[in-house]
Formats: sequence, structure tokens, C-alpha cells
Amino acid sequence: MKKSDINSIEIAKIAGVSRSTVSRVINNYPNVPKATRDKVMQVIEQYKYSPNFSARIMSGMKTRTIGLFMISPEEVFHDSLTTSLITGLIESASSKGYYVLTHIIRNTKDQDIVRKVKETFYQQRIDGGIFVGAANHEPLIEELIAEGYIVGIIDQNIEGRYESNRVVCNFGNLQGMKQGVDYLAALNHRKVAFITGDPQRCSGPEKLEGFKNAMASHGLEVDPRWIIPSDFTEKGGYNSVRQWLKKVQELPTAIFACNDSVAFGALAALKEANLTVPDQLSLIGFDDHALSSRIQPALTSIHVDFTEMVHTLISNIIEAIEQDPKGFKKYVGTTELVIRDSCRAI
Repeated sequence: MKKSDINSIEIAKIAGVSRSTVSRVINNYPNVPKATRDKVMQVIEQYKYSPNFSARIMSGMKTRTIGLFMISPEEVFHDSLTTSLITGLIESASSKGYYVLTHIIRNTKDQDIVRKVKETFYQQRIDGGIFVGAANHEPLIEELIAEGYIVGIIDQNIEGRYESNRVVCNFGNLQGMKQGVDYLAALNHRKVAFITGDPQRCSGPEKLEGFKNAMASHGLEVDPRWIIPSDFTEKGGYNSVRQWLKKVQELPTAIFACNDSVAFGALAALKEANLTVPDQLSLIGFDDHALSSRIQPALTSIHVDFTEMVHTLISNIIEAIEQDPKGFKKYVGTTELVIRDSCRAI
């Protein structure tokens, strides 16, 4: 018998177990005694058995693979925060015995790209998918969920959409914005500008809402002149603040950026305009980027526990895959103020 010709029935006979036991071992189910698992694995390794992928799909077996889809028109690996998020997801999945199939989506309006992503689900090459960087309401994601596929989304909040195969993981935007504004208010800042994020993403309007609520809790006015539209990129932060400085007539005493990448861009624009941080303007970010402690001045920021977030998301996705979804799951990450050198009392 050629080793390449052996099948699961023959593996079961040689190991002295049922075919279903072989299947449970292959799929790493926990309800197999260690002695039995070791015996089956010894036979599998001896005969170099590898189950046919198409046959596994036909029999309803899991691929133990999660799709990771990054939606970004720009190079994602230029941002160390995004790289850290991707790495965290892969490490967490790997620790649970799952592979991660990654793909970058440049344009969700490109029907050819959308078709290829859908085919990844239709062909059952993955057991579920995670989307990062999507608009709050993304038709591609909504169609996949409506068709019953298990989908995880980082940064989404759609009222009334609580399907059991929708797994959501969000940043603690409202809590984090309050922590930041509370800190600035304690330093006696009353005139605070805010650099907004992408309005199509959940975090964009949610952070703006959190900023306004936090300012109101201190009886502070939100001046429309100091709301600076941007996106979530360093380039966007630089361009938006550069343009804002050309037209604003009265400066605030502090700027709260929607994330640290935007704060880096804002800092560059302020330096270009000969405005020093924190002597003339205090600056605070959100996310606690890996570079935030290394720039000059070191950036005060709202720390987000990304490790906890990705671990919880992967755990919830795998639970939905292995036990069938039993209800809508949403996780909101924790935040903590990290005080450095970019803010001063006035």
C-alpha cells in the first residue's frame, strides 16, 4: 500500500478506533482521551496521512482557518499599530490551533474584489472571517452575515443588528474620550480642539460624541471652529491641522486627536508652524501607539488593551465556529490614561 493512498478508514483500522474518532483527532476536538489521540497521531505520522481538503469540506469538517480581511486603500504595514493588531490576531488564533488566511481589500466597491472575498466563504476555505478597517455599514459584511457566515468585525455598532453569527469587538471610545477630557480639564484647559476620525467608521462619530459628552460634563463649550475633520492616518492628521492653522483666528490651549497616528501628523504640522508642544498647545492622543513614548515630546495618550481585545475576539469567533452561534456577542475594550510630556497645566 502506498502511503499517499491511505484513507481515514484504513487509519482507523490500523489504530483500532472508529473513523469518527480519527475525525475528532484530526479536528482537534477536546473529548478524545490522550492515549487514544497519541495512538491515532502515531499512525497518521507513520503513514504520512493528510485528509483530502475537498473531502473534508464535503463531510462538513472544519478547516480550522479564519480569514483576516484588512480594508485599506493604503499600505497597512506602514502603521506599526495595524501591524501589531494583525500580529496579535494571528498569534491568538495560532495558540488555539487555527490558521489565519490574510487578504488586503483596497476597495470594497470593486465588484471583482468583492466576488473573490465572497468565494473564500462560499468555497468553505475558511470557517469564519474577521474584518478590520470597514465602514460601520459595509454591504459586503452585511451580505455575508445575512447568508449565515460567521463574521467578526473590529469597530462596528449598528443598532438592532444582533445576529448570532455577528461577533463585534470595539474600542472603549466613550470611556477613553472621557478620561482624556477629564485630564485636560484637571489641567485647567477650557478651550480644547478635537481632530475627528473617519466619519464612515464606527470610531469616528463615536469618539466625537464621547468628546462632546465629556466636555459638557465639565460645563465646557465645544467650539465648532476647533472641530478639525480628518481620518485615522498620520498623513490625514498633518494635512488637516496644516489647513486648519491657515484659517483659524483663535487657537485653543489643547488638542485631542482621535488616535496617536493623527496626533503624530498634528505634531509635525504644529512644529512646521513654529508652535511648540506643550508650551503653546497641549496635545493628547488615543490608542497609545508603540512610538508614542519615543517621540519628542512623549505623547500623552489613552492606552487601549489590544492584547485583550484580539484574544477575546478570536475566542468568541472560535466558540461560534465550534459550538454554533448561540447569541450576539459584543466586546468593548478597556482604556487607561497614560500621562507623558505633551500636556501641561495652565
